[in-house]
Amino acid sequence: MEKGTKRARSPSRSPSRSPPRQRKRPGAGARISNANREATLQRQREREQEEERQKKEAASRGVHDVVKQHYNQVPERGREWRNTGSKITGLRKYNNWVKSSTIQKFIGNERNLKILDIGCGKGGDLQKWFASRKIELYVGADPADVSINQARGRYEEMRRKLKRHQRIFHAEFYTKDCFGEWLGDIQIIKDVGIDPGVGPGNAVSQRWGGGGFDMVTMMFCMHYAFESEEKARGMLRNVAGSLKKGGRFIGCIPNSDVLSAKVIEHHKATGKSISTTNGVAFDEDEDDRPTFASDDEDDWDPEKTLDSPKPAADDEGKENPEENKDDKDDKGKGKKEEDGEIKEEGFQWGNDIYTVKFPGKTPEDGTFRPPYGWKYFYYLEEAVDAPEYVVPWEAFRALAEDYNLELQYRKSFREVWDEQKDDPELGPLSERMGVKERGSGRLLTTDEEMDAADFYHTFCFYKV
Repeated sequence: MEKGTKRARSPSRSPSRSPPRQRKRPGAGARISNANREATLQRQREREQEEERQKKEAASRGVHDVVKQHYNQVPERGREWRNTGSKITGLRKYNNWVKSSTIQKFIGNERNLKILDIGCGKGGDLQKWFASRKIELYVGADPADVSINQARGRYEEMRRKLKRHQRIFHAEFYTKDCFGEWLGDIQIIKDVGIDPGVGPGNAVSQRWGGGGFDMVTMMFCMHYAFESEEKARGMLRNVAGSLKKGGRFIGCIPNSDVLSAKVIEHHKATGKSISTTNGVAFDEDEDDRPTFASDDEDDWDPEKTLDSPKPAADDEGKENPEENKDDKDDKGKGKKEEDGEIKEEGFQWGNDIYTVKFPGKTPEDGTFRPPYGWKYFYYLEEAVDAPEYVVPWEAFRALAEDYNLELQYRKSFREVWDEQKDDPELGPLSERMGVKERGSGRLLTTDEEMDAADFYHTFCFYKV
């Protein structure tokens, strides 16, 4: 063999006597225990839930912007059209008279009153407050900036038309989401006084706190706050925080008693149990939501709203946003019956000028629980087709008590007429407003319009 040349190694003819080195098994520290695995899955679920919450929040903000844009585009038709061209002239006049009655009944004998109008819209109640001759300050707030500009313009027009001996209250108007935002951010409200400490369990606020406004009014818009508990409480915090002790909170909203009665009537007529859907039984305790004024007053505005989402093209057929999650498995299947037809859970009622429609399942006993998120659609001639939310009355009254608001008065619109039609001031006013016929006293509102008016009731709470 030459020097420097390595010898080729011959292949082994026998297995090695040394056993193969065994691979190390992972130690306990390297293995994921069942507990750790469950914790990891839980964190993943929490991340997914947070992502879903953020998506819904973003979508809600988007809907709010769309709603404001929509209402900002609603034209101002004017008094002449409302008196001659409107198909619901009688209903407009009747509802305006009811609002005037509520204002006069609770405005009292005080002077230099400070009024906060939440959801003031285009300023339709300015003339009512001016006619009382008792107002020093009026603050109007609404989320639609164009409506606020129209309200401001209406006030300036009232000022220009003042006679030499007349004076008008000071008024300010602000674009504000009165359910989702704190009104104490508005300087004039802060200056008058607003108590941030109102609410459950705040004894200090109950004894010493209070705002500076004499009255807070919410006409035909408060029901939008009952989309969620957060919005309802935000609304009541703004109301109660703004009111001084002895102050009054007045408003008009859809009557949940009417809604409950219609729901019960529907289920009795169909003979179907709402506790079973497509063969799936639901527990009884389970969340079963489908997820004063002058004679020329003219402006009950059926188009006024506060954060009311405009339905998308396919929104009517959807379940309510907070509906029972157990139904979601059937959505992809279209909830078809055995005969191949899609099952219709919702129902509707109304007449030629209005319709109320529940798009999803409703409680068989007519009790809306939990009291938030019960969406329905309210259609009215010459009004916006907007979804609204049930305000279960007893739940609302109990919630208001948490904010030191004590119920003093509640009447349906028809009861207001029966109670006030012969009043020495409101009776003649109803004639001047065209609600009843001069001389005979005959009510000029049609049966269909009265049916629509029966959908509402008016209320007053005192701050204690």
